[in-house]
Amino acid sequence: MRLTDILQPEVVKVFLDATNKKQAICELVDLLSDHAGIENREELKKAVWEREQTRTTGIGHGIGIPHGKSTGVEQLCMAIGKPKEPIEFGSIDGRPVDLVILLASPMDQTGPHIQALAKISRVLTDEEFRHALRQCQSAEQLYQLILDHEAQAAAKA
Repeated sequence: MRLTDILQPEVVKVFLDATNKKQAICELVDLLSDHAGIENREELKKAVWEREQTRTTGIGHGIGIPHGKSTGVEQLCMAIGKPKEPIEFGSIDGRPVDLVILLASPMDQTGPHIQALAKISRVLTDEEFRHALRQCQSAEQLYQLILDHEAQAAAKA
């Protein structure tokens, strides 16, 4: 699985208007709803927020990966947002988040959902790549960086 299989350029936003975790989640769900065919944005917002209340998705290193499953989602998809200023996310390392990756999937796609979370986590273990993502000043630049990173990984494989 490549991230660009589930991420479209239209659902990358640099910079988010959000100033807190809930706003960031809502803004990214709205972006997905507008561009990725999410049928019921409020249901997805509720699912992602309820999941976030069980345990933070602030995985450390300034990264948040909120995620949820909803009947209004037709296929696995994701959105990425970079806040103007770091957002408090209750992260496991106590650091605020400056990159938010929202993953949404249909109710019946547990396997692909987990695979996508694992892929996102694996890609973000690369400190140079995380640094490069943080330097992006536009959605186009951030999306292209992900495309280039995946092309380099495929060439090595």
